[in-house]
Amino acid sequence: MQNTITKNTTTQEHRNYINYSQNNLILLQLAERKLNEIFKEELSSKNSILISISDRVIHKLALFISGYTKKSCSIGIAGETASGKSTITYDIINTIEAFAQEYYLDNIITRINTDDYYYDRSEMVKKAGSFAEFAKNYDLDIPEALELELMKKHIKQLLAGEVVYLPKYDMSGTAIRKDNVTKAAPSKIIISEGLFTLTNKVIDAFDFKIYVDVTGKVQKERFYRRAEERGLGASVDEVYKNASDKAKIYIHPTAKLADIILSGEADRASYKHFINRILGIIKELHYNSICAKQTLI
Repeated sequence: MQNTITKNTTTQEHRNYINYSQNNLILLQLAERKLNEIFKEELSSKNSILISISDRVIHKLALFISGYTKKSCSIGIAGETASGKSTITYDIINTIEAFAQEYYLDNIITRINTDDYYYDRSEMVKKAGSFAEFAKNYDLDIPEALELELMKKHIKQLLAGEVVYLPKYDMSGTAIRKDNVTKAAPSKIIISEGLFTLTNKVIDAFDFKIYVDVTGKVQKERFYRRAEERGLGASVDEVYKNASDKAKIYIHPTAKLADIILSGEADRASYKHFINRILGIIKELHYNSICAKQTLI
């Protein structure tokens, strides 16, 4: 009798597993079909936020949003200075957090700011007399100016479910970096943006790689506005030239490694609309489970 019960239990577990796998596969296929429609429509639209996408990115994205892949995912966003990458990142985060709040979803997204991993050079700034003088002799526009290995370690820890304390770099002109400042909790999405996010020391930490492209004219206008805010003074021309020259070496080549290339000049509402369309697929695929959670709460 005991053997019969064990056999029946095992058989039922096997059936449940098959049904679960088949359901996941259906959700995956549905997600991929809908994503293809959304991306195709956006690519063909006027003033699209998309410049190009890789062949496999839609399938990879479908794995995550369908629930076929259960692990957390990481997103790396790179681009030249003043390309719009920080603004786009904030819009992505705010849109996803609004969705999470609406459906009572916890620990949905965690941001890591690549700029916080600049090495502390506060003593050098003091010795130079000002940040402007310091910037004349210290190159902030190369990957070696940041501790990218530490950033990669922190991303991996978060993806593994560990709590991490992140550094904080002062961008106001002191070049101070304080370590173990910001508590970061593990979440479903880890997102990071910066100049060198897709360079070789850290790129393999990301499941999705995004590059933000911008025309030289727009980028230069933005750069000079920001330089004035940061008090670069008479050194601004030299700093801009160095940033542009180094971008050709270290940043522009990473575009070919990106899964998605975004336009850094599209209207902000367009980015949010596109993200909401993707979130709409999640809502459709997982509607019953989300509603059930709302009812319980």
